[in-house]
Amino acid sequence: MNVNKRNNVNTLGDSGPTILFAHGLGCSQSIWSRITPAFAGTHRQVLFDYVGSGKSQLSAFSAVRYSSLAGYAQDVLDVCEAQGLQSGVTFVGHSASCNVGLLASIARPNLFDRLILVGPSPCFLNYPPEYAGGFERADIQGLLSLMDQNYIGWANYLSSVVVGAAQCEALAGELSDSFCSTNPVAMRVFAQTTFFADNRADLPQVSRPCLILQHQEDSLVPLAVGEYLNQQLKGSTLEVMDVAGHAAHMSHPALVIDAMQRYMAKEHA
Repeated sequence: MNVNKRNNVNTLGDSGPTILFAHGLGCSQSIWSRITPAFAGTHRQVLFDYVGSGKSQLSAFSAVRYSSLAGYAQDVLDVCEAQGLQSGVTFVGHSASCNVGLLASIARPNLFDRLILVGPSPCFLNYPPEYAGGFERADIQGLLSLMDQNYIGWANYLSSVVVGAAQCEALAGELSDSFCSTNPVAMRVFAQTTFFADNRADLPQVSRPCLILQHQEDSLVPLAVGEYLNQQLKGSTLEVMDVAGHAAHMSHPALVIDAMQRYMAKEHA
């Protein structure tokens, strides 16, 4: 198995500390294009597509493997192994990839120096009274039903939610195009896996430092979720960005770059 080909792995730069970028649901590595130029010349940057996304090898997709976020975490570990990475990696993930990165760090803590989590949520569902993820089970089932009945309509709806109502239409269009270019079968599995995942019990096992980048007004992840993560992830830092939407790395890349640079300049035990 050629993992570099399977996951469409690309590297930028060949020296310096390594940053591994992991995209969210329905996206591909191209969503990091506004972030990567800031680290050119100082870092080795590794980008990839999960199997079933972007320009990955669709023939390698398995509905069984990817019915759990652990399957996506294995993609991360496979990519690191294929790239000869054994330690010192800064993992940068968006949305669903935040959980994936946390799982990968539990499996291989020595591989990672730190994790930077953009819009993380350990669980999108509400479990009152102890946890408010933002959605009732019926909400998620309705979203998946829309996906089954009208994939284009679902893509347009979710892209506007992710980008944020106040953002330009071009960004929403870019995201919608990404959703629509993703294989619907693989996308459906990734969506179900993402929205019904509950990784709250895994959080105490995370030993690496984490930066939680929470959006101020996020229709998918309430502010309380960022605060919950900050409490559950020992040694974590919570930074609330004055951003509406769920994709600051696309809508407000300068904010994300600044937060990353400040965090990576710190020494972590």
